[in-house]
Amino acid sequence: MDNVGIKEAILAVVTLDKQQPASGVPVFYAKDEKERDKIAMYLSKILSAMTHDLENGTYIIVRH
Repeated sequence: MDNVGIKEAILAVVTLDKQQPASGVPVFYAKDEKERDKIAMYLSKILSAMTHDLENGTYIIVRH
């Protein structure tokens, strides 16, 4: 039986940039770097996904 489904996807965005537009995935706005890191860590654990730093104040949570 074939395993059909989405295997790779961006699941969430965690950012400091309040101007970050909604993009079809949940966007979490953090008040500072410490909160951004904490939210990203929790989301990656909850969603069984990886966190990638875009080095512009934004992380994306991705399932590979």
